[in-house]
Amino acid sequence: MSRRLDGGDRGAEVPALPALERRSARVGIVGCGVISRIYARGADAFDSYEIVACADVDPACATRLADEFALEVATVDELLASDVDVVLNLTPPFAHAEVILRALEAGKHVYTEKTLTTTLAEARQVVEEAERRGLRLGSAPDTFLSGAFATARRLVDEGAIGEPRLATATFLSSGPDGWHPNADIFYRAGAGPLLDMGPYYLTAIAALCGPYARVAGHASVLRPDREIATGPRAGERFGADVPTHVGATIELAGGALAQLTASFELTSGWVAELALHGSEGSLRLPDPNTFDGPLAIRTGRGEWEEVAVSGRGDRDTRGIGLDDMLRSLAQGVPHRASGRLALHVLETACAIVRSADEGRTIELDTTIDAVEPLAA
Repeated sequence: MSRRLDGGDRGAEVPALPALERRSARVGIVGCGVISRIYARGADAFDSYEIVACADVDPACATRLADEFALEVATVDELLASDVDVVLNLTPPFAHAEVILRALEAGKHVYTEKTLTTTLAEARQVVEEAERRGLRLGSAPDTFLSGAFATARRLVDEGAIGEPRLATATFLSSGPDGWHPNADIFYRAGAGPLLDMGPYYLTAIAALCGPYARVAGHASVLRPDREIATGPRAGERFGADVPTHVGATIELAGGALAQLTASFELTSGWVAELALHGSEGSLRLPDPNTFDGPLAIRTGRGEWEEVAVSGRGDRDTRGIGLDDMLRSLAQGVPHRASGRLALHVLETACAIVRSADEGRTIELDTTIDAVEPLAA
């Protein structure tokens, strides 16, 4: 059964400290949609935090999640005023900046779903505000912390494929129209195939090979008229506010190139491919939207060979980025799925769209330090 997060005195202010005083952080979810159940279900794999409360602008939505996972249910205001240490922001992208800033103002660390925000200006603001307050800001995706990608990073660092030269990333689908009850949110600012799915690929490549330097992009809307196929809004039609078909060539700071295609224009099916090609060989990587999948290597003119992956068991799930953020906080070191990394990825994606609009190559302003691999 869910419980109200009233704390007895609803008017009392609960102090929130930048550093954690207890071994296991208390986490409150804001935004109780589809992805919240994945986080709540996987939380038992981590001892650095416990999800204790949830809130949503739709009280019924929050109550359903609370009942399913025995959480305290709250309004957003109540949750921010409570004694939770961390806000796990799972709201739609258009609400990210507001929720993050309110949580930071309340003295909470924040971990947010991607994208960080819908605009580059808002992203810079939330990153700078977190740093000004001495609070941690983390952001999905955290799939690059999985055992499979950690193994791939080790192979790259060991020179197994030589010097990285080219990353190829392809995501093709018909869009979320057929499976998501509110599919229209995926066609608004901060979403579309580039900002909804692109961050998985862009983050994985940056974590493997380093920061991006400049981009050239093309974008279009091939099917502007869409229809929700499932749930209470089934049959409702809507339009696309963002590109639904995007291609880009990206130059990395180290000189390698990345080629990215992201589309919601496939008739049916699903294509999710990521590969890294070097001077001595190639890696075929798992779908970066997942935490598992085959990893294969080919050197010289040889055949593809599957690589044994050092998995993390139940910890290969959404939440590992939050876990790493809290462990890094305790150790006083930078965390990996950081606001700075998410800002760099967002700027890269925004630059692709801008390049398509302006018909020219765009130089990036942000950069990142090398992302330290997560130990097995």
